Amino acid sequence: MTVRPAWLLPLGQTREDTRLAPVGTWSPETEIRTRDGVIPGGNPFAATGAGAMSLQIGVGRAAVQGTTAQGAYPVAVDAPETVTFTAGAAQFARIDSVILRVYDGLFDQNENTLARIEIVEGTASATPTAPTLPACSLRLWDVTVPAGASAGVGGINWASALADRRRFTAAVGGIIPQGWGLSFDGAYEGQYRDADGALERWNATDGEWETYRPPERAAETISGGLTTAAGWSLTSFAARRRNGVVQVLGTWARTGANLPSTPNIADTLVATLPNGWSPVLLVEAVGSNGYGFGAVAIGADGKMTLRSWAGGGPNLSTSALEKDTNLRISATFVQ
Repeated sequence: MTVRPAWLLPLGQTREDTRLAPVGTWSPETEIRTRDGVIPGGNPFAATGAGAMSLQIGVGRAAVQGTTAQGAYPVAVDAPETVTFTAGAAQFARIDSVILRVYDGLFDQNENTLARIEIVEGTASATPTAPTLPACSLRLWDVTVPAGASAGVGGINWASALADRRRFTAAVGGIIPQGWGLSFDGAYEGQYRDADGALERWNATDGEWETYRPPERAAETISGGLTTAAGWSLTSFAARRRNGVVQVLGTWARTGANLPSTPNIADTLVATLPNGWSPVLLVEAVGSNGYGFGAVAIGADGKMTLRSWAGGGPNLSTSALEKDTNLRISATFVQ
């Protein structure tokens, strides 16, 4: 296991109980305090049952914040560590915490500067709670030790006893991954976090996290550029696009022969949208002449095809669309 306070040893210098760990500027909590936590990458400080009452903690790196005067300690556990729990109390369960703790003789009563994986034992109770941690430590796991648990009677059921308490940190400007302890206030305007798969941005003015939304692009509009098929005359057309959402509205006068609706209207091309304005997948739009209505398929090639119809025309004939009547088509889709 290695530990190095950023201010304690000149770069490259080591001593018997200390080896260098990577140092960087981590996400802040205040002007000079660091948000401490586990550095993501793989499964740092993974917990695995190693015996009836023993737990193995895997390798990992972390930043552990001491007092404001101490600063933050970059710590690297470079070989798995095994810790052993004492037997359970006679009557009640308790919750013990597995922690990463830094000792520094300049600020505490120890003569050495080192880091250790330790157990902080909780108090047995009918409603046990996790213990209060010592200074300059980081909680990794909570372990429920049942009443009467010991190596001789089966020990601890690791499948149900472990509670993940690793919280994560990142370099300043980085996105802090989700973990236990996710609910925390941001330290500066524009800080980001991953909240269960949703990207959130800290609004320092309002003092709250907001779901990130990409900046809205200006709306783009067109009123032409499409191709009208034979048998139709374009009366009006408009299309609008903003943030990938397209709205289309057009009116065409029928100049060709009446379109019979019995037994059903034949697929009839009306127009083709301009390049870049087509849907990714086929969309069924709505067409109407004020007396009847039908479905208009808009394909990825931009072709707008009248495919079905119900109702007649102004003369109440059996025609789907009579010559000299208007067909209005409207559609909204996401590109």
